[in-house]
Amino acid sequence: MRQPLGPVFLLAAVLFATTACNKRVSEAGGPVARPSLEAPTGAMLAYEHSVEVELPADGIALRLAELQAACTSGTHGRCHVLDVGQQGGDHPRGDLTVRIEPRGVEPMIALAAGGGELGARRTHAEDLATVVQDNARLLERLKREHAQLEAFQKRDDLDVAGMIALSAQMAEVEARLQQAEQEAAGHALRIETQKLSFALHPPAGTSGRNEIAAALRDFGATLALGTAWTIRSAAFLIPLGLLAAALVGAWKWWRRRRAPGRGQMPK
Repeated sequence: MRQPLGPVFLLAAVLFATTACNKRVSEAGGPVARPSLEAPTGAMLAYEHSVEVELPADGIALRLAELQAACTSGTHGRCHVLDVGQQGGDHPRGDLTVRIEPRGVEPMIALAAGGGELGARRTHAEDLATVVQDNARLLERLKREHAQLEAFQKRDDLDVAGMIALSAQMAEVEARLQQAEQEAAGHALRIETQKLSFALHPPAGTSGRNEIAAALRDFGATLALGTAWTIRSAAFLIPLGLLAAALVGAWKWWRRRRAPGRGQMPK
């Protein structure tokens, strides 16, 4: 006797509907996590991200403080605040730039976009392989020079002039060596961490409404300013008008004097 196929078809339909629903959610831009960008093994890439987030105007200051606190506390890994700025008034805005470990990039972006809308996002990677290799070769050469100078310094047959020249050369090599080591540390920091910049601002429609409200609020001041400028313009033009009228009158008088028959006695 055959088994009823109804439950089998029902289970297949449910699985198909679930798969299709999940697919539609992903295509519609649902909450799909983006992996953080990390340099491949052996690559020397310095990543920089710039993100724009649209938030209500009254929530920009709080979100900026939350981002700063998350960075300084190391919530998402090693992080340092590089730059922060805030603007209020009719054009509120918040800007923050941090340097953070790769694993903290996406959590910080999610924190910034919470309750708002993630706008434009850009990622740029600079290849530091050439500069890192050049600096490594320079470091090796300077270390060899420094070792040779130290060996010369230990000799007993150097006179005063030779010691002075050797000390000056060692000071120069040590300064260049210190500078190369600082550059190497900077390159390592840029490769191990990523620069992340946030721009927080209200939606475009909100900015337009703020402009209209500001214009209505400043209507009286604008009217007074325009009236004052009109009065000043009139006061400036009155002397010019009088001068122009005098010149026109003089020209007409001169034309009448030059007219033929003017001022002659009739025969």
